[in-house]
Amino acid sequence: MKALDELTFDNRFARLGDALSTHVLPEPIGDPRLVVASPAAMALLDLDPSVAETPVFAELFGGHKLWAEAEPRAMVYSGHQFGSYNPQLGDGRGLLLGEVYNEAGEHWDLHLKGAGQTPYSRMGDGRAVLRSSIREFLVSEALHALGIPTTRALCVIGSDTPVWREKQERAAMVLRLAPSHVRFGHFEYFYYTKRPEQQKVLGEHVLAMHFPECLEAPAPYLAMFREIVERNAELIAKWQAYGFCHGVMNTDNMSILGITFDFGPFAFLDDFDAHFICNHSDDQGRYSFSNQVPIGQWNLSALAQALTPFISVDALRETLGLYFPLYQAHYLDLMRRRLGLTTGEDDDQKLVEKLLQLMQNSSVDYSLFFRRLGEETAELAVARLRDDFVDIKGFDAWAELYCARVARDGNRDQDQRRTRMHAVNPLYILRNYLAQNAIDAAESGDYAEVRRLHAVLSKPFEKQPGMEHYAERPPEWGKHLEISCSS
Repeated sequence: MKALDELTFDNRFARLGDALSTHVLPEPIGDPRLVVASPAAMALLDLDPSVAETPVFAELFGGHKLWAEAEPRAMVYSGHQFGSYNPQLGDGRGLLLGEVYNEAGEHWDLHLKGAGQTPYSRMGDGRAVLRSSIREFLVSEALHALGIPTTRALCVIGSDTPVWREKQERAAMVLRLAPSHVRFGHFEYFYYTKRPEQQKVLGEHVLAMHFPECLEAPAPYLAMFREIVERNAELIAKWQAYGFCHGVMNTDNMSILGITFDFGPFAFLDDFDAHFICNHSDDQGRYSFSNQVPIGQWNLSALAQALTPFISVDALRETLGLYFPLYQAHYLDLMRRRLGLTTGEDDDQKLVEKLLQLMQNSSVDYSLFFRRLGEETAELAVARLRDDFVDIKGFDAWAELYCARVARDGNRDQDQRRTRMHAVNPLYILRNYLAQNAIDAAESGDYAEVRRLHAVLSKPFEKQPGMEHYAERPPEWGKHLEISCSS
């Protein structure tokens, strides 16, 4: 394991020059202190977890110190926000401090969010507040534990620096990790500003650094686009299967790597609601839970437009056509596993759709239903779960079909069924009210609940003694929290 001064930097994106990013130093926050750190994320940099408790750790990730080898840069990009094109966005409150490669040869961006004003701050103060930093940290590590591709979060550093949002709050910084922070909006920026030379520099960088296998293909850019389509289809299938709502699927919030990226007013479903809107600023429901699937294709179409200098329109259109079939295949595979099925039948999609409709009409807790479905045999489980449904007759009809389907699946060993289902059906998820309880305590200076919640969510599929209350249905007030983009 390494100490903080032993990290090895290789700042590949910074070397692309000032057309793609701007050199900016972080603005320190006052009296930096550790709120929470992720040992699993620290391991990606080969860091000894004990260094998180040292003063220099908070100073580095609170903007007070900087490695000599770091080259902090604010990246420039654009993007479609709620369907409308914004010609210049960029890192308005975050900085790419540099790229570190670990002993396994992996490169990781160190991206400091809340680092102060940049040329792209657009009248903002460049700060992040404690509540949004805690939420991003928790969800980054929780999604990873669920097996959903995501940026990672190393730590949250709190401070006494005041910032104003709807009220006065305190500034914080979150250090996030990813193999790349290139977004769909990077390609859009150089396409719409008609700078083909810079767009080619960007494209060749992304190909060489992140899709090297595509360089062997007859048409490297087309091969890369196909990989991006495939990764996003699988990502969004996992969002839908686990009830995750991103909330702000603008193209500048879409990673070129197909990982969950840029967290704002996200939420996991409590009661199943296909039309759930987690962002109270989303008046039209553009980014509702059920709309995430078509919006994924819309965003890929926007990226495709930006790639027309490299790929023919016909080839792009044909590749985009793969998105929905790939999504459906991944989603149905995940839902079969959540239902405890090991084989496929033609009517499985209808079985899933009917269940979700029944859950919708009865406000059934999405995560707990699947967890409890695996506790006992199919017949006993549905008998216990039927009382959660208003339409008892409808549920009984579904249960009969389900039990028959399980019987045809062939595996009668209940211990194996439970183990298999519990491995894909989490007991603990990041419910908004749990995050809010942790935030309330942290804003009063008590970080114990943030750390405890992070530890629980790091093992979402394992029953943890003494942590039963984290697996309960939320109170009514906890189902109706309004989460905004302001951070």
